[in-house]
Amino acid sequence: MKRFITIVAVFAVTSVLSACDISPEGSLKVGSIVPPLKTKTLADVGGDFSRITTYRQPDERMYQLSLDEALAQNKPILLEFATPGHCTVCDKQLQMLKAILTKYEDDVLFLHMDQYQNPEAFIAFGVQGDPWTFVIGADKQVKFKRPGRMLYGEMDALMAETLAGEAG
Repeated sequence: MKRFITIVAVFAVTSVLSACDISPEGSLKVGSIVPPLKTKTLADVGGDFSRITTYRQPDERMYQLSLDEALAQNKPILLEFATPGHCTVCDKQLQMLKAILTKYEDDVLFLHMDQYQNPEAFIAFGVQGDPWTFVIGADKQVKFKRPGRMLYGEMDALMAETLAGEAG
Protein backbone atom coordinates (compact mmCIF):
# COMPACT_ATOMS: atom_id res chain seq x y z
CA MET A 1 0.00 0.00 0.00
CA LYS A 2 2.84 2.38 0.88
CA ARG A 3 4.41 1.76 -2.56
CA PHE A 4 1.08 2.50 -4.28
CA ILE A 5 0.72 5.80 -2.40
CA THR A 6 4.29 6.75 -3.33
CA ILE A 7 3.63 6.01 -7.01
CA VAL A 8 0.41 8.04 -6.96
CA ALA A 9 2.18 10.92 -5.19
CA VAL A 10 5.04 10.92 -7.73
CA PHE A 11 2.53 10.90 -10.61
CA ALA A 12 0.58 13.79 -9.08
CA VAL A 13 3.69 15.89 -8.49
CA THR A 14 4.99 15.17 -12.00
CA SER A 15 1.65 16.19 -13.50
CA VAL A 16 1.54 19.43 -11.55
CA LEU A 17 5.14 20.34 -12.28
CA SER A 18 4.89 19.64 -15.99
CA ALA A 19 1.66 21.69 -16.14
CA CYS A 20 1.57 21.42 -19.91
CA ASP A 21 -0.66 19.85 -22.50
CA ILE A 22 -3.26 18.51 -20.08
CA SER A 23 -6.12 19.19 -22.45
CA PRO A 24 -5.27 18.75 -26.14
CA GLU A 25 -8.29 20.67 -27.37
CA GLY A 26 -9.75 23.14 -24.89
CA SER A 27 -13.25 24.36 -25.66
CA LEU A 28 -12.52 27.37 -27.89
CA LYS A 29 -11.60 25.98 -31.29
CA VAL A 30 -9.89 27.55 -34.30
CA GLY A 31 -12.57 29.53 -36.13
CA SER A 32 -14.53 30.30 -32.95
CA ILE A 33 -15.45 33.87 -32.14
CA VAL A 34 -13.70 35.01 -28.96
CA PRO A 35 -16.06 36.21 -26.22
CA PRO A 36 -15.51 39.81 -25.07
CA LEU A 37 -14.25 39.01 -21.60
CA LYS A 38 -13.24 41.60 -19.02
CA THR A 39 -9.86 40.54 -17.67
CA LYS A 40 -7.59 42.28 -15.19
CA THR A 41 -5.20 44.97 -16.35
CA LEU A 42 -2.25 46.53 -14.58
CA ALA A 43 -4.41 49.61 -13.90
CA ASP A 44 -7.08 47.42 -12.27
CA VAL A 45 -4.54 46.21 -9.70
CA GLY A 46 -3.01 49.61 -9.00
CA GLY A 47 0.18 48.80 -10.91
CA ASP A 48 0.99 45.88 -8.59
CA PHE A 49 2.41 43.16 -10.82
CA SER A 50 2.06 40.56 -8.06
CA ARG A 51 -1.72 40.91 -8.36
CA ILE A 52 -1.77 40.19 -12.10
CA THR A 53 1.04 37.68 -12.72
CA THR A 54 3.34 35.20 -11.03
CA TYR A 55 6.03 36.00 -13.61
CA ARG A 56 9.27 37.26 -12.04
CA GLN A 57 10.10 39.65 -14.90
CA PRO A 58 6.77 40.91 -16.23
CA ASP A 59 6.56 43.25 -19.19
CA GLU A 60 3.94 45.92 -18.60
CA ARG A 61 3.02 45.92 -22.30
CA MET A 62 1.23 42.56 -21.81
CA TYR A 63 -1.07 43.91 -19.09
CA GLN A 64 -2.35 47.22 -20.46
CA LEU A 65 -5.61 45.98 -22.00
CA SER A 66 -8.40 43.71 -20.90
CA LEU A 67 -9.33 41.07 -23.48
CA ASP A 68 -12.57 42.89 -24.31
CA GLU A 69 -10.64 46.16 -24.83
CA ALA A 70 -8.09 44.41 -27.06
CA LEU A 71 -10.84 42.84 -29.18
CA ALA A 72 -12.42 46.28 -29.69
CA GLN A 73 -9.19 47.56 -31.28
CA ASN A 74 -9.66 45.29 -34.33
CA LYS A 75 -6.02 44.20 -34.39
CA PRO A 76 -4.52 40.72 -34.21
CA ILE A 77 -3.96 39.51 -30.64
CA LEU A 78 -1.48 37.03 -29.29
CA LEU A 79 -3.01 35.68 -26.09
CA GLU A 80 -0.68 33.65 -23.88
CA PHE A 81 -1.99 31.51 -21.04
CA ALA A 82 0.94 30.85 -18.72
CA THR A 83 1.36 30.51 -14.97
CA PRO A 84 5.10 30.77 -14.36
CA GLY A 85 4.61 30.61 -10.57
CA HIS A 86 4.29 26.81 -10.93
CA CYS A 87 5.50 26.14 -14.47
CA THR A 88 9.10 26.55 -15.59
CA VAL A 89 8.07 26.00 -19.21
CA CYS A 90 5.70 28.98 -18.83
CA ASP A 91 8.55 31.11 -17.53
CA LYS A 92 10.64 30.29 -20.62
CA GLN A 93 7.67 30.90 -22.88
CA LEU A 94 7.14 34.39 -21.44
CA GLN A 95 10.85 35.22 -21.77
CA MET A 96 10.68 34.37 -25.47
CA LEU A 97 7.38 36.18 -25.86
CA LYS A 98 8.93 39.45 -24.67
CA ALA A 99 11.37 39.34 -27.59
CA ILE A 100 8.55 38.63 -30.05
CA LEU A 101 6.49 41.43 -28.50
CA THR A 102 9.32 43.91 -29.10
CA LYS A 103 9.44 42.95 -32.77
CA TYR A 104 5.68 43.02 -33.43
CA GLU A 105 4.23 45.41 -30.84
CA ASP A 106 3.15 48.00 -33.42
CA ASP A 107 0.99 45.49 -35.31
CA VAL A 108 -0.14 42.90 -32.76
CA LEU A 109 -1.58 43.21 -29.25
CA PHE A 110 0.00 40.91 -26.67
CA LEU A 111 -1.86 39.72 -23.59
CA HIS A 112 -0.70 37.38 -20.85
CA MET A 113 -3.21 35.56 -18.65
CA ASP A 114 -2.03 33.99 -15.40
CA GLN A 115 -4.26 31.26 -14.00
CA TYR A 116 -4.16 32.66 -10.48
CA GLN A 117 -5.11 36.23 -11.42
CA ASN A 118 -7.38 35.69 -14.43
CA PRO A 119 -9.00 32.28 -13.88
CA GLU A 120 -12.14 33.36 -15.75
CA ALA A 121 -10.10 33.58 -18.96
CA PHE A 122 -8.81 30.02 -18.49
CA ILE A 123 -12.41 28.90 -17.98
CA ALA A 124 -13.79 30.83 -20.97
CA PHE A 125 -11.13 29.39 -23.29
CA GLY A 126 -11.40 25.90 -21.80
CA VAL A 127 -7.68 25.88 -21.05
CA GLN A 128 -6.37 23.25 -18.67
CA GLY A 129 -2.66 23.26 -18.06
CA ASP A 130 -0.33 25.77 -19.57
CA PRO A 131 1.25 27.34 -21.51
CA TRP A 132 -1.25 27.79 -24.31
CA THR A 133 -0.85 30.23 -27.20
CA PHE A 134 -3.85 31.66 -29.05
CA VAL A 135 -3.74 34.02 -32.00
CA ILE A 136 -6.93 35.97 -32.55
CA GLY A 137 -7.52 37.83 -35.80
CA ALA A 138 -8.83 41.34 -36.18
CA ASP A 139 -12.17 39.64 -37.00
CA LYS A 140 -12.21 38.27 -33.40
CA GLN A 141 -11.83 34.65 -34.58
CA VAL A 142 -9.31 32.19 -33.18
CA LYS A 143 -6.78 31.73 -35.98
CA PHE A 144 -4.30 29.53 -34.13
CA LYS A 145 -4.02 27.69 -30.85
CA ARG A 146 -1.38 25.44 -29.44
CA PRO A 147 -0.57 23.93 -26.08
CA GLY A 148 3.00 23.81 -24.85
CA ARG A 149 6.08 25.87 -25.40
CA MET A 150 6.90 27.41 -28.75
CA LEU A 151 10.35 28.31 -30.00
CA TYR A 152 11.28 31.82 -31.13
CA GLY A 153 11.46 30.83 -34.81
CA GLU A 154 8.02 29.20 -34.65
CA MET A 155 6.48 32.25 -32.98
CA ASP A 156 8.20 34.65 -35.39
CA ALA A 157 6.91 32.70 -38.40
CA LEU A 158 3.42 32.57 -36.85
CA MET A 159 3.36 36.35 -36.33
CA ALA A 160 4.60 37.03 -39.88
CA GLU A 161 1.97 34.64 -41.29
CA THR A 162 -0.75 36.23 -39.16
CA LEU A 163 0.09 39.72 -40.35
CA ALA A 164 0.29 38.60 -43.98
CA GLY A 165 -3.16 37.01 -43.60
CA GLU A 166 -4.58 40.16 -42.02
CA ALA A 167 -3.23 42.30 -44.90
CA GLY A 168 -4.61 39.97 -47.58
